[in-house]
Amino acid sequence: MMRPMRPLAVLPSVLAADLAHMGEAVKDVMAGGGDLVHIDVMDGHFVPNISFGPDMVKAIRKVTDRPLDVHLMIAPVDCYIDAFAEAGSDLITIHPEAGPHLHRSLSRIRQLGRKAGVALNPATPVAAIEHVLDDIDLVLVMSVNPGFGGQAFISSSLEKLNLVRAMTAGRDIEIEVDGGITAETAGAVAAAGANWLVAGSAVFKGGSAAYAGNIAAIRKAAQRARGEMV
Repeated sequence: MMRPMRPLAVLPSVLAADLAHMGEAVKDVMAGGGDLVHIDVMDGHFVPNISFGPDMVKAIRKVTDRPLDVHLMIAPVDCYIDAFAEAGSDLITIHPEAGPHLHRSLSRIRQLGRKAGVALNPATPVAAIEHVLDDIDLVLVMSVNPGFGGQAFISSSLEKLNLVRAMTAGRDIEIEVDGGITAETAGAVAAAGANWLVAGSAVFKGGSAAYAGNIAAIRKAAQRARGEMV
């Protein structure tokens, strides 16, 4: 079954924003053409970095009405799902390795009225989502090892995106990619099946005056690869 093209979205990752002026950065990057706000939550345990907690999600929620796409890189994850839902997350993505019962964790996210996603690290096989396809709204393919922004794109993620596209054919599931996404890599990931493109450094470089141009360059590259008029 062919998978129809889903709407394209560019998601600025606020991990790359000026943290001293987060509210202004979120407002400016959304005004510059961002579709959703991507928030990376890291615990210094599951990944080698510490970033944001529920309070940051709550603060960002106050300055934008755009959906908040929250990626939890924390373990154990179950004890924090409720807090991030209550903070204002619209979509919560977790890793199969972050808890003992992936299905139970995804069910809890949906019980709280949020959309649920599963993130696949570079070494995590696509088979990890095979038995939870009815319980997810998004698959996030990590095209770098999670933990830090500004890493180089891992080209083998293109094959994984193709596999995810085939596995999710006919289902109402977004395919997201995060890691090394720029105007130079956006076309390849879009051609491989990704329709939600997360970009941090490539969006926030150059300051607020450059946000719109940076986002437009990523979007146009993806649109061309999808055969859309630009």
